[in-house]
Amino acid sequence: MMRDGVRPDNTTFSTVISSARACGPPGKAVEWFEKMPEAGCSPDMLTYSVVIDACGRAGNAEMALRLYDRARDERCQLDPVICATVMKVHSTSGNFDGALNVFEEMKAVSVKPNLVVYNTVLDAMGRAMRPWVVKTIHREMVSQQVQPNRATYCCLLQAYTRARYGEDAMVVYRVMKDEAMDIDVVLYNMLLSMCADIGYAEEAEEIFRDMKTSMDSRFKPDSWTYSSMVTLYSCTGNVPGAEGILKEMKEAGFKPNIFILTSLIRCYGKAECTDDVVRSFGMLEDLKITPDDRFCGCLLTVAADTPVEELGKVGDCIDRSNAQLGAVVKLLVDRKASTESFKEAARAILSGVCSVVKMPYCNCLMDLCVNLGQMEKACALLDAALQLDIYSNVQTRTQVQWSLHLRGLSVGAALTTLHVWMNDLYTTLQNGEELPPLLGIHTGEGKNMYSGKGLVSVFESHLKELDVPFHAAPDKAGWFLTTSVAAKHWLEAKKSSES
Repeated sequence: MMRDGVRPDNTTFSTVISSARACGPPGKAVEWFEKMPEAGCSPDMLTYSVVIDACGRAGNAEMALRLYDRARDERCQLDPVICATVMKVHSTSGNFDGALNVFEEMKAVSVKPNLVVYNTVLDAMGRAMRPWVVKTIHREMVSQQVQPNRATYCCLLQAYTRARYGEDAMVVYRVMKDEAMDIDVVLYNMLLSMCADIGYAEEAEEIFRDMKTSMDSRFKPDSWTYSSMVTLYSCTGNVPGAEGILKEMKEAGFKPNIFILTSLIRCYGKAECTDDVVRSFGMLEDLKITPDDRFCGCLLTVAADTPVEELGKVGDCIDRSNAQLGAVVKLLVDRKASTESFKEAARAILSGVCSVVKMPYCNCLMDLCVNLGQMEKACALLDAALQLDIYSNVQTRTQVQWSLHLRGLSVGAALTTLHVWMNDLYTTLQNGEELPPLLGIHTGEGKNMYSGKGLVSVFESHLKELDVPFHAAPDKAGWFLTTSVAAKHWLEAKKSSES
């Protein structure tokens, strides 16, 4: 063209920039874009859109957004293509507010969002874990008579499953099924993982049946599918269900992995089938799978609920998984072992494990202490946990109210923390200090989705047993309150009866 004296125009540059974006180094698209003024061409919105997308694909979000600002400064008319491109750049870089701002800005200047724009912003808000925004945008999309496609429903499904919006996710799933839309194994597994987390047993079984009856091999169950199903059954203690899935998995040619064996052991533990826990642990060794911190945490959970006469069997599994953790459990169980030696051993193991299991380890060990009547060791463990910042903001104090925050703690950990707090309150009185007008205990109001019980119900029963003058606050769910006068009277009476 140049040799023959044919002058390039915007279409020429847009074509070359598109080619550079598709198959050349990322910088090539920008390089050609910068040549446009030399040829007497002014970029239009199509050209800007292509080069902005090229920068986004190259991970150069800063350049992409600078070009977007430049396009606006040059009074170029915004269109859905460039807006969708910029929203995608924002979303890819994790700036979800930026993506939403572009969406709102385009509407403010009377640019009507199209299907691609709606799908892009739905995907961004799903990644941002804002399902309520997703619902609002989807309703707007329908009201604007923009027909959703498969990509739309995939965005909705991913957003709702990530956020554990069970009802909404199942509605979308059934629409996709009724419309005969392809649902790949990744989406199926996201649904099953959600169902396992929120206790949707019947829904999970429906999805699992749909996967097995699919004629397309791409949608058949894989190892993650079976893992989610075993997890679901393990949380409810449904031993036949978990064993049935394990059998199906083996018949399909998959070997159990550490996630499945962890869930299976949890299931046997809930059902108090200690010998089956040991047998499943043997499978781990036979498959030469190395136990990780989460697996050891599962064994600790089982140990906390195991009858004393069978505790040694689970303790042996813990010892074979992690000798250091096994030594801590032995010091805990042994009434002759000193509290200080137990505390130091527990501190060492808690300092070494990954952060995500530190609190679960503490919770399980304190549950075990409380179940075995080892309150002194439970208090020592709590002290170590507080020093290591495993539990934070357990106590708060203002001039008006002192509060104990137990949300997220296990029953044993919560009871231990209450025991220590009560002693601290009594010490305060002994030192001649005054208590604030109000004392409060916050347990949270959540319930276990499988058992239907929560810390609040367990705690309410425990407070009644102790005859503590804390009562559920009628206007603050999950709170128990009392006055300083009532607390002082109870503490003094309790100490008097103990002496």
